[in-house]
Amino acid sequence: MPSRSIAVVGAGLAGMRACEGLRARGFDGRITLIGDEPHAPYDRPPLSKQFLAGEWGIDRVMLQTSDQLGALELDLRLGPPHRAIGLDLGERRLSLAGGAVVAFDGLVVATGSHARRLPGISDLRGTHVLRTLDDAIALRDGLSRPGVHLGLAGAGFIGLEVAATARRLGAEVTIVEPLDVPLGRVLGPVAGRACEAMHRDEGVRFHLETTIESAEVSEHAPVSAGGAASAATDSGPIRCRLSDGTTLEVDALLVGIGAAPSVEWLHGSGLRADSDGVRCDESLVTAPGVVVAGDVARWPLRGAGGMRPATPGPAGAADETVRVEHRTNAAEQGDVAAASLLTNLGWLVAPSADAAEGPPAYLVPYVWSDQFDVKIQVLGLPRPDDEVVVVDGDLAERRFVLLHGRGGRLEAVVGFRRPRIVMSLRPLLERRATLEEAIAHVG
Repeated sequence: MPSRSIAVVGAGLAGMRACEGLRARGFDGRITLIGDEPHAPYDRPPLSKQFLAGEWGIDRVMLQTSDQLGALELDLRLGPPHRAIGLDLGERRLSLAGGAVVAFDGLVVATGSHARRLPGISDLRGTHVLRTLDDAIALRDGLSRPGVHLGLAGAGFIGLEVAATARRLGAEVTIVEPLDVPLGRVLGPVAGRACEAMHRDEGVRFHLETTIESAEVSEHAPVSAGGAASAATDSGPIRCRLSDGTTLEVDALLVGIGAAPSVEWLHGSGLRADSDGVRCDESLVTAPGVVVAGDVARWPLRGAGGMRPATPGPAGAADETVRVEHRTNAAEQGDVAAASLLTNLGWLVAPSADAAEGPPAYLVPYVWSDQFDVKIQVLGLPRPDDEVVVVDGDLAERRFVLLHGRGGRLEAVVGFRRPRIVMSLRPLLERRATLEEAIAHVG
Protein backbone atom coordinates (compact mmCIF):
# COMPACT_ATOMS: atom_id res chain seq x y z
CA MET A 1 0.00 0.00 0.00
CA PRO A 2 1.41 3.43 -0.87
CA SER A 3 2.40 5.59 2.09
CA ARG A 4 -0.37 7.76 3.46
CA SER A 5 0.02 11.25 4.89
CA ILE A 6 -2.03 13.67 6.94
CA ALA A 7 -1.14 17.31 7.51
CA VAL A 8 -2.37 19.06 10.65
CA VAL A 9 -2.16 22.84 10.31
CA GLY A 10 -2.19 24.47 13.74
CA ALA A 11 -0.06 23.28 16.64
CA GLY A 12 -2.42 24.30 19.43
CA LEU A 13 -4.68 22.10 21.52
CA ALA A 14 -7.07 21.13 18.69
CA GLY A 15 -4.19 20.19 16.40
CA MET A 16 -2.44 18.25 19.14
CA ARG A 17 -5.58 16.32 20.06
CA ALA A 18 -6.10 15.53 16.37
CA CYS A 19 -2.61 14.02 16.17
CA GLU A 20 -3.24 11.96 19.29
CA GLY A 21 -6.62 10.85 17.96
CA LEU A 22 -5.14 9.74 14.65
CA ARG A 23 -2.55 7.54 16.35
CA ALA A 24 -5.08 6.20 18.87
CA ARG A 25 -7.22 5.00 15.95
CA GLY A 26 -4.39 3.09 14.33
CA PHE A 27 -3.16 5.55 11.70
CA ASP A 28 0.51 4.72 11.13
CA GLY A 29 1.26 6.97 8.17
CA ARG A 30 3.07 10.31 8.19
CA ILE A 31 1.56 13.11 10.28
CA THR A 32 3.00 16.56 9.63
CA LEU A 33 2.19 19.03 12.40
CA ILE A 34 2.57 22.62 11.19
CA GLY A 35 2.59 25.69 13.45
CA ASP A 36 3.82 29.27 13.15
CA GLU A 37 5.18 29.50 16.71
CA PRO A 38 8.61 28.06 17.58
CA HIS A 39 7.34 26.41 20.77
CA ALA A 40 6.12 22.84 21.14
CA PRO A 41 2.31 22.66 21.57
CA TYR A 42 1.22 24.32 24.82
CA ASP A 43 -1.94 25.04 26.80
CA ARG A 44 -3.37 28.56 26.61
CA PRO A 45 -5.62 28.95 29.70
CA PRO A 46 -2.69 29.14 32.19
CA LEU A 47 -1.22 32.07 30.25
CA SER A 48 -3.67 34.50 31.89
CA LYS A 49 -3.45 32.86 35.32
CA GLN A 50 -0.72 30.59 36.74
CA PHE A 51 1.91 31.38 34.11
CA LEU A 52 1.21 35.12 34.18
CA ALA A 53 1.42 35.08 37.97
CA GLY A 54 4.83 33.40 37.83
CA GLU A 55 3.55 30.28 39.61
CA TRP A 56 4.18 28.00 36.64
CA GLY A 57 7.17 27.80 34.36
CA ILE A 58 7.09 27.02 30.64
CA ASP A 59 7.37 23.29 31.26
CA ARG A 60 4.03 23.30 33.14
CA VAL A 61 2.10 24.73 30.18
CA MET A 62 3.36 22.23 27.62
CA LEU A 63 0.70 19.79 26.40
CA GLN A 64 3.19 16.93 26.08
CA THR A 65 6.53 15.99 27.54
CA SER A 66 9.29 15.57 25.00
CA ASP A 67 8.98 11.78 25.35
CA GLN A 68 5.22 11.86 24.78
CA LEU A 69 5.62 14.10 21.77
CA GLY A 70 8.34 11.85 20.38
CA ALA A 71 6.16 8.75 20.78
CA LEU A 72 3.63 10.23 18.34
CA GLU A 73 6.31 10.21 15.61
CA LEU A 74 5.29 13.52 14.13
CA ASP A 75 7.02 15.47 11.39
CA LEU A 76 7.19 18.76 13.30
CA ARG A 77 7.29 21.99 11.30
CA LEU A 78 7.27 24.75 13.93
CA GLY A 79 8.17 28.44 13.71
CA PRO A 80 7.53 31.45 11.44
CA PRO A 81 9.05 29.86 8.29
CA HIS A 82 6.47 27.09 8.61
CA ARG A 83 3.41 29.33 8.73
CA ALA A 84 0.85 28.06 6.22
CA ILE A 85 0.19 30.69 3.56
CA GLY A 86 -1.76 28.77 0.92
CA LEU A 87 -3.74 25.63 0.17
CA ASP A 88 -4.19 23.89 -3.18
CA LEU A 89 -7.03 21.44 -2.65
CA GLY A 90 -6.79 19.97 -6.14
CA GLU A 91 -3.10 19.14 -5.85
CA ARG A 92 -3.38 18.36 -2.10
CA ARG A 93 -0.51 20.69 -1.25
CA LEU A 94 0.22 23.31 1.39
CA SER A 95 2.50 26.29 0.83
CA LEU A 96 4.57 27.50 3.79
CA ALA A 97 6.03 30.96 4.41
CA GLY A 98 9.63 29.77 4.04
CA GLY A 99 8.98 28.37 0.57
CA ALA A 100 8.44 24.71 1.48
CA VAL A 101 5.54 22.71 0.06
CA VAL A 102 3.87 19.93 2.05
CA ALA A 103 1.88 17.26 0.21
CA PHE A 104 -0.95 15.47 2.00
CA ASP A 105 -3.74 12.97 1.53
CA GLY A 106 -5.83 14.20 4.45
CA LEU A 107 -5.88 17.61 6.11
CA VAL A 108 -6.87 18.94 9.55
CA VAL A 109 -7.38 22.71 9.66
CA ALA A 110 -6.84 23.86 13.26
CA THR A 111 -5.26 27.29 12.88
CA GLY A 112 -7.28 28.78 15.72
CA SER A 113 -7.67 32.52 16.06
CA HIS A 114 -5.57 35.61 16.61
CA ALA A 115 -6.05 38.58 18.92
CA ARG A 116 -7.87 41.59 17.55
CA ARG A 117 -5.99 44.88 17.77
CA LEU A 118 -6.90 48.53 18.14
CA PRO A 119 -5.58 50.57 15.18
CA GLY A 120 -3.18 53.28 16.30
CA ILE A 121 -3.08 51.90 19.85
CA SER A 122 -1.96 48.29 19.80
CA ASP A 123 1.49 49.17 18.43
CA LEU A 124 2.34 51.60 21.23
CA ARG A 125 5.16 50.70 23.58
CA GLY A 126 3.78 49.11 26.73
CA THR A 127 0.64 47.86 24.94
CA HIS A 128 -0.06 44.12 24.83
CA VAL A 129 -2.37 41.43 23.56
CA LEU A 130 -2.55 37.98 25.15
CA ARG A 131 -2.80 35.07 22.77
CA THR A 132 0.59 33.37 22.62
CA LEU A 133 3.22 32.22 25.07
CA ASP A 134 5.48 35.08 23.97
CA ASP A 135 2.61 37.53 24.58
CA ALA A 136 2.28 36.19 28.13
CA ILE A 137 6.02 36.52 28.77
CA ALA A 138 5.97 40.15 27.63
CA LEU A 139 2.91 40.97 29.76
CA ARG A 140 4.39 39.20 32.78
CA ASP A 141 7.52 41.33 32.45
CA GLY A 142 5.32 44.44 32.30
CA LEU A 143 3.58 43.48 35.54
CA SER A 144 6.75 42.53 37.39
CA ARG A 145 7.58 46.00 38.70
CA PRO A 146 5.95 47.20 41.93
CA GLY A 147 3.20 49.79 41.71
CA VAL A 148 2.27 49.12 38.09
CA HIS A 149 -1.11 50.38 36.86
CA LEU A 150 -2.58 48.05 34.23
CA GLY A 151 -5.28 49.25 31.88
CA LEU A 152 -7.52 46.78 30.11
CA ALA A 153 -9.47 47.43 26.92
CA GLY A 154 -12.25 44.87 27.10
CA ALA A 155 -13.95 42.97 29.92
CA GLY A 156 -14.14 39.56 28.29
CA PHE A 157 -12.79 36.35 29.79
CA ILE A 158 -9.16 37.19 28.97
CA GLY A 159 -9.45 40.72 30.34
CA LEU A 160 -11.13 39.66 33.58
CA GLU A 161 -8.78 36.72 34.16
CA VAL A 162 -5.78 39.02 33.68
CA ALA A 163 -7.41 41.60 35.96
CA ALA A 164 -7.76 38.99 38.70
CA THR A 165 -4.16 37.83 38.28
CA ALA A 166 -2.81 41.40 38.22
CA ARG A 167 -4.68 42.29 41.42
CA ARG A 168 -3.20 39.23 43.11
CA LEU A 169 0.23 40.54 42.07
CA GLY A 170 -0.56 43.91 43.65
CA ALA A 171 -1.15 45.88 40.47
CA GLU A 172 -3.71 48.64 40.13
CA VAL A 173 -6.26 47.66 37.47
CA THR A 174 -8.71 49.74 35.42
CA ILE A 175 -10.99 48.22 32.77
CA VAL A 176 -12.57 50.09 29.85
CA GLU A 177 -15.56 48.20 28.42
CA PRO A 178 -18.11 49.29 25.79
CA LEU A 179 -20.94 47.13 27.19
CA ASP A 180 -22.94 48.07 30.28
CA VAL A 181 -22.31 44.64 31.87
CA PRO A 182 -18.97 42.78 31.78
CA LEU A 183 -19.35 39.46 29.97
CA GLY A 184 -23.01 40.28 29.40
CA ARG A 185 -23.03 38.59 25.99
CA VAL A 186 -21.45 35.39 27.33
CA LEU A 187 -22.90 35.02 30.82
CA GLY A 188 -26.09 37.03 30.42
CA PRO A 189 -26.80 40.19 32.44
CA VAL A 190 -27.54 38.49 35.78
CA ALA A 191 -24.28 36.55 36.06
CA GLY A 192 -22.40 39.38 34.35
CA ARG A 193 -23.36 41.81 37.11
CA ALA A 194 -22.32 39.27 39.74
CA CYS A 195 -18.94 39.05 38.01
CA GLU A 196 -18.62 42.84 37.96
CA ALA A 197 -19.44 43.05 41.69
CA MET A 198 -16.78 40.44 42.45
CA HIS A 199 -14.11 42.44 40.62
CA ARG A 200 -15.13 45.74 42.18
CA ASP A 201 -14.90 44.16 45.63
CA GLU A 202 -11.34 43.14 44.76
CA GLY A 203 -10.40 46.70 43.84
CA VAL A 204 -10.82 46.63 40.06
CA ARG A 205 -12.15 49.89 38.59
CA PHE A 206 -14.47 50.03 35.57
CA HIS A 207 -15.36 52.53 32.87
CA LEU A 208 -18.45 50.82 31.42
CA GLU A 209 -20.20 51.86 28.20
CA THR A 210 -16.90 53.49 27.31
CA THR A 211 -14.17 52.97 24.72
CA ILE A 212 -10.58 54.15 24.27
CA GLU A 213 -10.71 56.72 21.48
CA SER A 214 -6.97 57.36 21.27
CA ALA A 215 -3.78 56.85 23.22
CA GLU A 216 -0.22 58.07 23.29
CA VAL A 217 2.95 57.37 25.22
CA SER A 218 4.32 60.28 27.24
CA GLU A 219 7.64 61.57 26.01
CA HIS A 220 9.15 61.82 29.47
CA ALA A 221 8.67 59.37 32.30
CA PRO A 222 7.30 60.93 35.48
CA VAL A 223 9.64 60.59 38.45
CA SER A 224 8.33 59.52 41.81
CA ALA A 225 9.53 60.85 45.15
CA GLY A 226 11.99 57.97 45.27
CA GLY A 227 13.39 58.86 41.87
CA ALA A 228 11.83 55.88 40.03
CA ALA A 229 10.52 56.27 36.49
CA SER A 230 7.24 54.85 35.19
CA ALA A 231 6.72 51.25 36.29
CA ALA A 232 6.28 49.76 32.82
CA THR A 233 8.29 51.76 30.26
CA ASP A 234 11.21 54.13 30.11
CA SER A 235 9.15 56.52 27.99
CA GLY A 236 6.43 57.20 30.53
CA PRO A 237 2.85 56.14 30.98
CA ILE A 238 0.28 55.53 28.29
CA ARG A 239 -2.27 58.34 28.25
CA CYS A 240 -5.66 57.12 27.02
CA ARG A 241 -8.50 59.42 26.03
CA LEU A 242 -11.82 57.77 26.71
CA SER A 243 -15.20 58.27 25.06
CA ASP A 244 -16.71 59.45 28.36
CA GLY A 245 -14.42 62.49 28.26
CA THR A 246 -11.93 61.30 30.88
CA THR A 247 -8.21 60.63 30.56
CA LEU A 248 -6.72 57.42 31.90
CA GLU A 249 -2.98 57.05 32.48
CA VAL A 250 -1.61 53.53 32.83
CA ASP A 251 1.82 51.94 32.83
CA ALA A 252 0.75 49.01 30.66
CA LEU A 253 -2.30 48.41 28.50
CA LEU A 254 -3.78 45.04 27.53
CA VAL A 255 -6.06 45.04 24.50
CA GLY A 256 -8.51 42.21 25.06
CA ILE A 257 -11.26 42.90 22.55
CA GLY A 258 -11.70 39.37 21.26
CA ALA A 259 -10.17 37.18 18.60
CA ALA A 260 -10.67 36.57 14.89
CA PRO A 261 -10.38 33.15 13.22
CA SER A 262 -7.09 32.66 11.37
CA VAL A 263 -8.41 31.96 7.87
CA GLU A 264 -6.48 34.41 5.68
CA TRP A 265 -4.26 31.63 4.33
CA LEU A 266 -7.35 29.80 3.05
CA HIS A 267 -8.65 32.56 0.80
CA GLY A 268 -8.96 31.24 -2.73
CA SER A 269 -8.60 27.63 -1.61
CA GLY A 270 -12.20 26.64 -2.27
CA LEU A 271 -13.00 25.96 1.37
CA ARG A 272 -15.97 27.79 2.91
CA ALA A 273 -13.77 30.16 4.89
CA ASP A 274 -14.57 33.76 5.79
CA SER A 275 -14.32 36.14 8.74
CA ASP A 276 -16.68 33.87 10.71
CA GLY A 277 -14.44 30.80 10.40
CA VAL A 278 -14.44 27.65 8.26
CA ARG A 279 -17.89 26.14 7.79
CA CYS A 280 -18.25 22.42 8.22
CA ASP A 281 -20.87 19.80 8.99
CA GLU A 282 -21.58 18.27 12.40
CA SER A 283 -18.80 15.75 11.90
CA LEU A 284 -16.40 18.67 11.19
CA VAL A 285 -15.88 17.71 7.53
CA THR A 286 -15.52 20.79 5.32
CA ALA A 287 -14.42 19.12 2.04
CA PRO A 288 -13.50 15.58 0.95
CA GLY A 289 -10.51 14.54 3.03
CA VAL A 290 -10.49 17.85 4.95
CA VAL A 291 -11.74 18.48 8.49
CA VAL A 292 -11.65 21.50 10.76
CA ALA A 293 -11.40 21.80 14.56
CA GLY A 294 -11.15 24.35 17.36
CA ASP A 295 -11.52 28.12 17.27
CA VAL A 296 -11.63 28.23 13.49
CA ALA A 297 -14.53 25.76 13.09
CA ARG A 298 -18.09 26.94 12.48
CA TRP A 299 -20.67 24.18 12.55
CA PRO A 300 -24.48 23.91 12.29
CA LEU A 301 -26.67 23.85 15.36
CA ARG A 302 -28.87 20.80 15.48
CA GLY A 303 -31.01 21.21 18.56
CA ALA A 304 -28.48 20.31 21.25
CA GLY A 305 -27.74 22.41 24.30
CA GLY A 306 -30.40 25.02 23.71
CA MET A 307 -29.65 25.30 20.02
CA ARG A 308 -32.52 25.59 17.59
CA PRO A 309 -32.82 22.95 14.86
CA ALA A 310 -31.11 24.21 11.73
CA THR A 311 -33.47 24.80 8.84
CA PRO A 312 -32.35 25.18 5.23
CA GLY A 313 -32.19 28.75 3.97
CA PRO A 314 -32.54 29.94 0.38
CA ALA A 315 -29.21 28.40 -0.58
CA GLY A 316 -29.78 25.22 1.42
CA ALA A 317 -27.42 26.25 4.23
CA ALA A 318 -28.28 25.99 7.90
CA ASP A 319 -29.73 29.21 9.29
CA GLU A 320 -27.74 29.07 12.55
CA THR A 321 -24.14 28.08 13.11
CA VAL A 322 -21.75 28.57 15.98
CA ARG A 323 -18.04 29.04 16.53
CA VAL A 324 -16.62 28.60 20.03
CA GLU A 325 -13.21 29.89 21.19
CA HIS A 326 -12.62 27.88 24.34
CA ARG A 327 -10.35 25.08 25.49
CA THR A 328 -12.91 22.32 26.00
CA ASN A 329 -14.30 22.79 22.52
CA ALA A 330 -10.81 22.59 20.98
CA ALA A 331 -9.95 19.41 22.88
CA GLU A 332 -13.21 17.66 22.04
CA GLN A 333 -13.22 18.71 18.40
CA GLY A 334 -9.60 17.72 17.82
CA ASP A 335 -10.41 14.12 18.67
CA VAL A 336 -13.70 14.11 16.73
CA ALA A 337 -11.91 15.61 13.72
CA ALA A 338 -9.38 12.75 13.75
CA ALA A 339 -12.14 10.13 13.70
CA SER A 340 -14.12 11.99 11.03
CA LEU A 341 -11.10 12.40 8.77
CA LEU A 342 -10.14 8.72 8.91
CA THR A 343 -13.75 7.74 8.29
CA ASN A 344 -14.04 10.18 5.39
CA LEU A 345 -10.86 8.80 3.83
CA GLY A 346 -11.87 5.19 4.50
CA TRP A 347 -8.83 4.65 6.73
CA LEU A 348 -10.44 4.11 10.13
CA VAL A 349 -8.62 1.12 11.64
CA ALA A 350 -9.70 1.08 15.28
CA PRO A 351 -11.97 3.17 17.49
CA SER A 352 -10.43 5.29 20.21
CA ALA A 353 -10.39 3.47 23.54
CA ASP A 354 -12.17 6.37 25.22
CA ALA A 355 -14.50 7.28 22.35
CA ALA A 356 -17.82 8.51 23.69
CA GLU A 357 -21.12 7.16 22.51
CA GLY A 358 -23.93 9.40 21.35
CA PRO A 359 -23.65 12.94 19.91
CA PRO A 360 -20.27 14.68 20.11
CA ALA A 361 -19.88 16.55 23.39
CA TYR A 362 -18.90 19.76 21.60
CA LEU A 363 -22.48 20.14 20.36
CA VAL A 364 -23.19 21.60 23.80
CA PRO A 365 -20.69 24.50 24.08
CA TYR A 366 -18.88 24.54 27.43
CA VAL A 367 -16.87 27.45 28.78
CA TRP A 368 -15.07 27.87 32.10
CA SER A 369 -13.03 30.65 33.66
CA ASP A 370 -11.13 30.97 36.95
CA GLN A 371 -11.21 34.48 38.45
CA PHE A 372 -9.92 35.11 41.97
CA ASP A 373 -11.22 32.07 43.90
CA VAL A 374 -14.32 31.57 41.74
CA LYS A 375 -14.76 29.02 38.95
CA ILE A 376 -17.30 30.25 36.42
CA GLN A 377 -18.88 27.66 34.12
CA VAL A 378 -21.25 28.04 31.19
CA LEU A 379 -23.08 25.28 29.32
CA GLY A 380 -24.99 26.21 26.17
CA LEU A 381 -25.43 29.72 24.82
CA PRO A 382 -27.05 32.23 27.23
CA ARG A 383 -28.84 35.20 25.67
CA PRO A 384 -29.78 38.57 27.17
CA ASP A 385 -33.51 38.00 26.73
CA ASP A 386 -33.62 34.52 28.31
CA GLU A 387 -35.84 33.68 31.24
CA VAL A 388 -33.36 33.29 34.12
CA VAL A 389 -34.01 31.25 37.26
CA VAL A 390 -31.70 31.01 40.28
CA VAL A 391 -31.99 27.35 41.31
CA ASP A 392 -29.13 27.05 43.79
CA GLY A 393 -27.08 29.33 46.02
CA ASP A 394 -27.02 33.10 46.30
CA LEU A 395 -25.88 35.78 43.83
CA ALA A 396 -24.42 37.98 46.56
CA GLU A 397 -22.21 35.13 47.78
CA ARG A 398 -21.03 34.34 44.21
CA ARG A 399 -22.01 30.72 44.70
CA PHE A 400 -25.01 29.90 42.53
CA VAL A 401 -26.51 28.16 39.50
CA LEU A 402 -28.65 29.97 36.93
CA LEU A 403 -30.88 28.24 34.40
CA HIS A 404 -31.56 30.06 31.13
CA GLY A 405 -34.81 29.17 29.37
CA ARG A 406 -36.48 30.04 26.09
CA GLY A 407 -39.96 28.94 25.17
CA GLY A 408 -40.11 26.65 28.17
CA ARG A 409 -36.91 24.79 27.20
CA LEU A 410 -33.59 24.70 29.04
CA GLU A 411 -31.15 26.64 26.86
CA ALA A 412 -28.09 27.31 29.02
CA VAL A 413 -26.63 26.93 32.51
CA VAL A 414 -24.33 29.39 34.31
CA GLY A 415 -22.67 28.49 37.59
CA PHE A 416 -20.31 30.16 40.04
CA ARG A 417 -18.49 27.69 42.33
CA ARG A 418 -20.98 24.93 41.52
CA PRO A 419 -19.17 22.48 39.17
CA ARG A 420 -21.01 19.32 40.20
CA ILE A 421 -24.48 20.77 39.68
CA VAL A 422 -23.55 22.52 36.43
CA MET A 423 -22.12 19.39 34.82
CA SER A 424 -25.05 17.26 35.98
CA LEU A 425 -27.25 19.41 33.75
CA ARG A 426 -25.35 18.70 30.54
CA PRO A 427 -27.44 15.62 29.61
CA LEU A 428 -30.60 17.71 29.98
CA LEU A 429 -29.20 20.29 27.57
CA GLU A 430 -28.27 17.55 25.10
CA ARG A 431 -31.85 16.32 24.91
CA ARG A 432 -33.40 19.79 25.18
CA ALA A 433 -35.26 19.17 28.41
CA THR A 434 -37.92 21.54 29.65
CA LEU A 435 -37.00 24.32 32.06
CA GLU A 436 -39.42 22.80 34.57
CA GLU A 437 -37.61 19.46 34.42
CA ALA A 438 -34.24 21.18 34.94
CA ILE A 439 -35.56 23.07 37.99
CA ALA A 440 -36.82 19.78 39.45
CA HIS A 441 -33.45 18.13 38.72
CA VAL A 442 -31.56 20.67 40.83
CA GLY A 443 -34.26 20.93 43.49
